[in-house]
Amino acid sequence: GGSACGRLRTSLLRLHPGTVASHQTRSQATWSKPPQMGAVASIPLLGSLAGLSTSAASACVTGAAWFCTGQAASALTRSCNCNSSVATRVGFSLIFLLNSLLAWTMLSDWAINLVAHYSYDWIKMDCTAGKCYGVLAVHRVCFALALFHSALSLLLIGVKDTRTKRAAIQNGWWGPKLLAWAVLVYLSFLVPNAFFTSFWATYVSLPGSAAFILIGLVLLVDFAHSWSETCLEKWEQTDAPVWKWILIGSTLGLYAITIALTVVQYVFFGGRGCGLNTALITTNWVVSLLLSALSIAPAVQESNPRSGLAQSGMVVAYTSYLITSAIANHDDAQSGGRCNPLQSRAAGARTGMVVLGAVFTFLAIAYSTSRAATQSKAFSRAGASKRPDATSGDYEALSQADDASAMGDIRVTQAPKRQDTLRWQAIKAAIDEGSLPPSALTEFEQEGDSETEDEGGNPAVNDDERSGTRYNYSFFHVIFVLATMYTACLLTNWSVVSPVSSLPDTADEGQPMRIGRSHVAFWMRVISSWVSQALYGWTLAAPLIWPDRFGA
Repeated sequence: GGSACGRLRTSLLRLHPGTVASHQTRSQATWSKPPQMGAVASIPLLGSLAGLSTSAASACVTGAAWFCTGQAASALTRSCNCNSSVATRVGFSLIFLLNSLLAWTMLSDWAINLVAHYSYDWIKMDCTAGKCYGVLAVHRVCFALALFHSALSLLLIGVKDTRTKRAAIQNGWWGPKLLAWAVLVYLSFLVPNAFFTSFWATYVSLPGSAAFILIGLVLLVDFAHSWSETCLEKWEQTDAPVWKWILIGSTLGLYAITIALTVVQYVFFGGRGCGLNTALITTNWVVSLLLSALSIAPAVQESNPRSGLAQSGMVVAYTSYLITSAIANHDDAQSGGRCNPLQSRAAGARTGMVVLGAVFTFLAIAYSTSRAATQSKAFSRAGASKRPDATSGDYEALSQADDASAMGDIRVTQAPKRQDTLRWQAIKAAIDEGSLPPSALTEFEQEGDSETEDEGGNPAVNDDERSGTRYNYSFFHVIFVLATMYTACLLTNWSVVSPVSSLPDTADEGQPMRIGRSHVAFWMRVISSWVSQALYGWTLAAPLIWPDRFGA
């Protein structure tokens, strides 16, 4: 073991002659003492870095473990009563959350010390101007996941249903995918620092983050409409009062949140001498009132009966949250902390706020990613499957006479079998002609699912995409790429890192880091609030201006 480590280190030094000198420079840097790292050694990345001193047989065992883990995950998916499309989206969301948490741990100096220790000071995250507190490590981890989803997006272009062999890449093979992600995370630490500081963080990650914010705003307006319509439709269909109270309660709750946030803004951040904060708070409050009044205006109700306070309440609550988040995380050096009293709080309270804010951000990104991928029709009419949905109300039940006259010579009198290709083609032709809903083919294929096997040789009992995918696979991974870039910019404070306190770091555990405290992050949240209000206002005014084009 010791001789193998010596030979490995000698070979690394030959590849990088300046390692010895950089090691001496590294030892002179000021770092906080790392805490005891008992449980952190179980992180896949750190296990990969520690594997530099192990044999090739150990790497094979690790790879086999990843494959076994993927098979176990597949078995768990099959055991639960959930569709293949849902399980796949949940699986990728969990990988995204795990990658984000791993990147977040890299913000601490002890994590960077640990990486340097296990790589024998070959892998370094130093910056020219001083300590980076893991800024480069965060970009590396997020770059690995972005590369992972980019490759999957390219591989899955043109997949229309799960009968295509490439669909197994999306819905199966979790063992190889997890192993590929872990390998990419490890290899990302071998990329030179200049790639991330000069190219990736500035010219790729930042524009991608802006694109993800715009997509999130479009989804917010879409969700505001769909939520109100869902409650109204359920109320009309079931005549159950519970949906009425859900709609009323959620609307009142959203406006209560908006009022509470506005009061907090004025009390804590709108004092004397805080002109910028006061202007932003007042502007947001006035625009929120105008949007609420516009949503229930008689002319708007006539052109769009589904609009109302439920939709506007969600939008104004979100925009109020953005303004509160922006001013609460804005540095207040000029006023001496008068316009942001949170800066004078105890370090423990600030650390707790950072932790809660980060967890909330990760969950919000995971939700937005999944919803954006499955709601691609909001951005493009081109989808993976253009067949109408049987549950959308576009079809009615056919009588036997209507069925016979509509299908002509094509008669389906009994439950078909999968092996009978003529019957499958008959149902397919009837669906294409509009005589049968797509659910007829889906039910037919699901009846024979037990006779098919997935890539692991197990019955594909929950495949709900054999007649057409539920979402665009390629677009699904594009959204994850943009979300990963946004996560990197958020965690690295949009390429600006600052400690919670301006005092020098004297504690053994190191200083907690602020997330999103920079002028760039401040104005991006403010502008996001304005754009969100403009988008929602446009959805209300457009049917009035061009009724033929945007009529309900």
